[in-house]
Amino acid sequence: MSTDVIEAHVRRLPRFDPALWTPRAVTRAEVERALLAGLVAGWATHPLDNVRGNAQMLLDRDPDKEFGLTGLQDGRSVESILDLVETAAGSPIEREARSGPVEIRPEPIVDACMAAGSRLRAAAADHERVVFATGHPVGLAYLYHELAAWLASNGADVRTPAGGARWHEPRLDHDWEVVYWDDVAMLSDTRAPRHTHRPYGMHRILEAERPALVFADHGFAGAAVEAGVDTIAIADVNDPALLVAQDQGRLEHVLVFDDHVDPNDYWPVFLALVTPDLG
Repeated sequence: MSTDVIEAHVRRLPRFDPALWTPRAVTRAEVERALLAGLVAGWATHPLDNVRGNAQMLLDRDPDKEFGLTGLQDGRSVESILDLVETAAGSPIEREARSGPVEIRPEPIVDACMAAGSRLRAAAADHERVVFATGHPVGLAYLYHELAAWLASNGADVRTPAGGARWHEPRLDHDWEVVYWDDVAMLSDTRAPRHTHRPYGMHRILEAERPALVFADHGFAGAAVEAGVDTIAIADVNDPALLVAQDQGRLEHVLVFDDHVDPNDYWPVFLALVTPDLG
């Protein structure tokens, strides 16, 4: 079944351009321009009303917005969460506004990637066990896939625990299953990998094996952080849970950028992560 699921997943992806993803010497200015050109930075897909709404839902303890994390609400307000989003995105948010665009600047993306890249290189040098997992099986597919391959080729022990783990939840007409596209974990409905905020896939992974490092987003990242596993997370501006957890000191690296653009347009994120010195 998992083979059929992955074949269905691959058919959904656009044509892959390997030239874009080849590690090479690039300048910071080139990476920043590419982030803007691919809409990874710039005006976010999610507008301010969505960002505000998700912040309020997090405060209301909506499980879909908590990503498997607990203790995110104490002492928080929508305004204080917007402060975190504003800092991570590198652009001010108008506090009196209730709608309109939210900007993500490229500079903090590059800064965050370079810091996280140092952690990834340390994992490779120390042959650490690393797990990659995404709740964005289409949009972020190539970024995770190429990053897992690069890390493995540089010495890390990229693991695939709980592949094929399957369970049923009440009120659903299907099972859930942890599947791997090569070395990247995804949550499948047994027909195709699904976009998900659920933490349950990471729960199964950590029951099977506890890695030294997790690179993930959404509930995969949240559940790893909740379990105390060192985590590098990706978050959009409307994903406040991981930013609150970072502010609490529960993880160091959160990469904030638009997570809803063409899969090929994340190549500058990849190069910013794997290039030790952007000229």
